[in-house]
Amino acid sequence: GNVGLRNIGNTCFMNSILQCLSNTTILREYCMDETYKGEINRNSPMKGDLMRAFVEVLVRLWKPNGISHSPNNFKSKIQKFSPRFMGYEQQDCQEFLRFLLEGLHEDINRVRIKSKEPLRELSHLSPQEKARATWSWYTTKDDSFIFDLFVGQLESSLECQECRHTSLTYDPFWDLSLPISKKMYSNEVTTITDCLDNFTREETLDKDEKPICERCKVRRTMTKKLSIHKFPKVLVLHLKRFNEGSRYRQKLNNLVKFPVTSLNLRNFASKTREGNLPPTYDLYAVSNHCGSCYGGHYTAYCYNSSSHAWLEYNDSSVNPISDGDVCTKEAYVLFYVRKEGSSRL
Repeated sequence: GNVGLRNIGNTCFMNSILQCLSNTTILREYCMDETYKGEINRNSPMKGDLMRAFVEVLVRLWKPNGISHSPNNFKSKIQKFSPRFMGYEQQDCQEFLRFLLEGLHEDINRVRIKSKEPLRELSHLSPQEKARATWSWYTTKDDSFIFDLFVGQLESSLECQECRHTSLTYDPFWDLSLPISKKMYSNEVTTITDCLDNFTREETLDKDEKPICERCKVRRTMTKKLSIHKFPKVLVLHLKRFNEGSRYRQKLNNLVKFPVTSLNLRNFASKTREGNLPPTYDLYAVSNHCGSCYGGHYTAYCYNSSSHAWLEYNDSSVNPISDGDVCTKEAYVLFYVRKEGSSRL
């Protein structure tokens, strides 16, 4: 909506993420039409309290001509679920997003009693069957509207350099944390595609990192490559701007160019994936971090589906911006939604 969130003590990290999620249209509609009420899981750690507090914030943010809202009730619930958010220290918005989505997911998890069955032996299956079997195994523990929206599946391929045997494993992801690739020349522009290239680039596992080859039954030098097998409806990309150096943290302020419409990910799709059309995504929200890693401020740029315009959310202040101003050196977490008509997987 057009309503801001008051900063109640270094809570800009929280405000930025709440505005990004509030502008996730499909999630907002699910919350506002009260569908969630029928899915509250009384067995969850928060018994539905976190979900209810989140919906209360959304209702306030979408009130016509509403005044900025103080999310005190929501903050008390999130810190109860995750005590790391107690107090009034600045936090990392990407970590906050992970904890919040996990908490909301548990509150509406359709699985009331989680299966303790181990994953069965899958080496005899085809890649497609293995990916499907692994996915259905996750959903015996985790299955919610939040999971349906945000979770995809990565394929990890290991090839033995001795016998050339390839083993494939499939894991869920809630977001992709992308290393920012450095260019040889400072005037060269880094793009989000460069970062995805970096993330999926083949690497050699040698020396202490050697895995055990399924066929040789001993540790071997292997090559490892990641690709995306199942594409989520909402794709969250986290630019790794904070480098944990040996002595101190550093922030990378490089500009990473990213498209506002039609991000095409066909080059990062796994070869074993079923589905014909390449998945294409449109940007709808960005969480920005300005300042250094020792002191900074979070804002959000979001596409408002009711006014069909981009807005800047800076705590309680909300102002229009042009779509040409959305890509900046401060972009930290990007939210993309899969275009209708592109691949369903």
